[in-house]
Amino acid sequence: MPDRSVADPFLRLVEIMARLRGPGGCPWDREQTPESLRPYVIEEAYEVLEAIECGDPDALRDELGDLLLQVVFQAELAAEAGHFTIADVASAVTEKLVRRHPHVFGDVEVRDADEVMRNWRRIKAEEIEARGGKRDPLAGVPAALPALARAQQLGEKARQLGLDWPDAAGVLAKLREEQAELEAAVASDDRAAAARELGDVLLTLTSLARHLDVPAEMALRDAAARFVVRARRADAAARARGAALVDLGPDERDRLWTLAKQEDDAGSV
Repeated sequence: MPDRSVADPFLRLVEIMARLRGPGGCPWDREQTPESLRPYVIEEAYEVLEAIECGDPDALRDELGDLLLQVVFQAELAAEAGHFTIADVASAVTEKLVRRHPHVFGDVEVRDADEVMRNWRRIKAEEIEARGGKRDPLAGVPAALPALARAQQLGEKARQLGLDWPDAAGVLAKLREEQAELEAAVASDDRAAAARELGDVLLTLTSLARHLDVPAEMALRDAAARFVVRARRADAAARARGAALVDLGPDERDRLWTLAKQEDDAGSV
């Protein structure tokens, strides 16, 4: 039997969304289109990510609800246009999960998670061919992904084609080569060439992240978060001395930054 504690709140959400879009509903909701809601889908996804990073279960619950609302909203618009319903969405993903987990719902045996992923990719490619699509080895990586995440996923696709370095040491050698080319472009004052070479450096870094099994997007987000903490500490230390950080000499700014970094490193141990 279905768990009503799950089904009832979800059905209530679907009903509320239909009411908001229906006659006498909310003027703002009634004006929305799939295209106008695109920024909210991205925004809510990042707010879910932030709640996870903060380790705040209450915030995560709320943000997951906001993201779920975007799914229900898009499905309601599609239902009004006669394309599909929220039930179709749930059925499609359910069928996909069962189909792509034959080791759970069938008689296929797997040794480890890597074999699970190999089977997943094979089944996905077969699904695309069954729909009449072409087997594109680089397909399935959304262009709308953040650039670092997209580059890392494309690198994984390239690895499956044999276009990869054997280990992290090989990537580091390539990184040094790309850095030298970037330095040469900068020295020649060729901004267009420098931009291309900088892109190559970043792309190579995502390959290094993949070999280290580190999500490049998350690594950069974490680094940016550390920078914010350290910059605020250095600025606070300067203000405690009655000065603005920007007005201090380079040596004093470096000293305050080093202290802020040491405090941050000590707090993260």
